[in-house]
Amino acid sequence: MRARREGDRTFTENARRAQIVRAAIETIGELGYRATALARIAERAGLSSTGMISYHFRGKDDLMHAVMMAVTGAASDYMGPRVQAATGHRAMLHAYIESNLDFVRDHPAEITALLAIMRSSLTVGGRGEWLAATITLIADHFADGQQAGAFGEFDPKIMAITLRQAIDGIHLVLAMDPDADVAAFARELVGTFDRATSPA
Repeated sequence: MRARREGDRTFTENARRAQIVRAAIETIGELGYRATALARIAERAGLSSTGMISYHFRGKDDLMHAVMMAVTGAASDYMGPRVQAATGHRAMLHAYIESNLDFVRDHPAEITALLAIMRSSLTVGGRGEWLAATITLIADHFADGQQAGAFGEFDPKIMAITLRQAIDGIHLVLAMDPDADVAAFARELVGTFDRATSPA
């Protein structure tokens, strides 16, 4: 059975898709990516069989891609207003770091699922493109800030990769200590990259 195209879906169908995606996120968080079978997702979603999943998705890869898009979209919606409300390149950098880490703190299941898919799946489309696009956006911000005199001299792409890896380091911290102070981690990163990118 083929999954329905987005433009053809009713409100009820979109709600069912969201329910299945949520169940997938929670199942991955509990069992890990490789042990997350469609049957376990159907069970968690309260579905009688995997047929309803097949109606909405073209298989596990399609569902996992939907999970990725749901999580990254939620992150963008969460972070975007704070970043856009900041004035100036340096303030926007601070807001990006702080809001990203706040999202990690407030959405642990989503982040666990996203990382599990990115680390374990070799077939889900879009994961490499999403990361590359994120790096490009950060690098462009650094380059624009350099032209405006807000940042010093450094390779924007290397600094963007370094920043992304530093932010993602919170996952290791939380794995070792679930009660770790995420806000303190954010403050340290803001200070570190403030110094690293300073024009002085």
